[in-house]
Amino acid sequence: MTQSKPSFASQTSVPATYMRGGTSKGTFFKLSDLPVRCQVAGESRDNFLLRVIGSPDPYGKQIDGLGNGSSSTSKTVILSPSEKSDHDVNYLFGQVNIAKPMIDWAGNCGNLTAAVGACAINMGLVAADKIANSIHENADSGICEVRIWQENIGKTIIAHVPVYKDVNDKVQVQETGDFELDGVTFPAAEVKIEFIDPVDSSSDMFPTNNLVDDFDVSGCGLKADRVKATFISAGIPTIFMRAEDLGFTGTELQSDINSNDELLTKLEKIRARGGVAMGLFKDESEAQTSQHIPKIAWVGKSQSYTASSGKPVEASEIDLVVRAMSMGQLHHAMMGTAAVAIAAAATTQGTLVNEAAGGGQSEKQLDEVRFGHPSGTLLVGGKTEQVDGRWQAKKVSMSRSARRIMVGAVFVPADAF
Repeated sequence: MTQSKPSFASQTSVPATYMRGGTSKGTFFKLSDLPVRCQVAGESRDNFLLRVIGSPDPYGKQIDGLGNGSSSTSKTVILSPSEKSDHDVNYLFGQVNIAKPMIDWAGNCGNLTAAVGACAINMGLVAADKIANSIHENADSGICEVRIWQENIGKTIIAHVPVYKDVNDKVQVQETGDFELDGVTFPAAEVKIEFIDPVDSSSDMFPTNNLVDDFDVSGCGLKADRVKATFISAGIPTIFMRAEDLGFTGTELQSDINSNDELLTKLEKIRARGGVAMGLFKDESEAQTSQHIPKIAWVGKSQSYTASSGKPVEASEIDLVVRAMSMGQLHHAMMGTAAVAIAAAATTQGTLVNEAAGGGQSEKQLDEVRFGHPSGTLLVGGKTEQVDGRWQAKKVSMSRSARRIMVGAVFVPADAF
């Protein structure tokens, strides 16, 4: 008697690492560990990663995957050895849509960037001698400088990853520590991140060639048809507006925004309109296929408020307040890439972000700012300058933390990709 094949699909297991980076979480893969047909960009890879995360999910919970039902946790990363002689690892980021069968490959995740260096070391993608030499003779700890090539945006990022010698004198990544990052419950080891030349020298950091534009928002539901806006492409394309022009204070929490469908619709219309103004879309309808960019954010002068954790944030502790939307929802803290945009804009005199930070009140050039976000505060630094009449960000820096949560294998139905 011939045995019939089962009518159900088998499961494929693939090595994976689940990590927190900054205020985000994601599933990390080594490119060579993926199924062969998923090692190249295309439908098979997208379908595989969608199934890993549990999208699309009309319930919005991603119960049948590793996503947690928020943009901050619906993320994937693919790492591979860098072909560039002066870089250690290639980093490719995919932002997975929760409700739609879509992965946005257009931008970077600055938060998960903090985990890339550590993950690359643990995956064996960083040369062993480089790791060993990061600890000086007679020392027990040091910093391993991991040079990352961010494939989505074609940029260099340097992660300063703390390392130490274990009891067997083997160099390990330090993941625990006393560095506190607002938006993350537990302290961990500090990872300093530097974004080098986050804007192409041939591109305009301010795509409209203006530090501030009169932005046409007619039909978007605001009281005025035109408001001030700073459009910037640094870290990630971002639209900055004054909180008051949107009817906000700048101290909003997720509960103030994310349950209000009318507000969300209004902000999405403005984001789509801004994407056209920045040259990212030919028309506003294209915004539906790229929810990762541009980001929309609003700024206000420093003021006291209570963070989502209940922690008081005093006006004297910060230079300004910033709130930003991610994938149609107010972010619970601040996206790393948006923090790059904040740093670049805040350190460029004449932008709305610089104005909110008090930069317009003196001739002194700001080189760092501490801003308040829904979960607390964050210090960012930047250096911008004009070259041949064009603004350029030479470097932006910030501190984050990262930690492995799980290392093992993820299981995906074989007929899913």
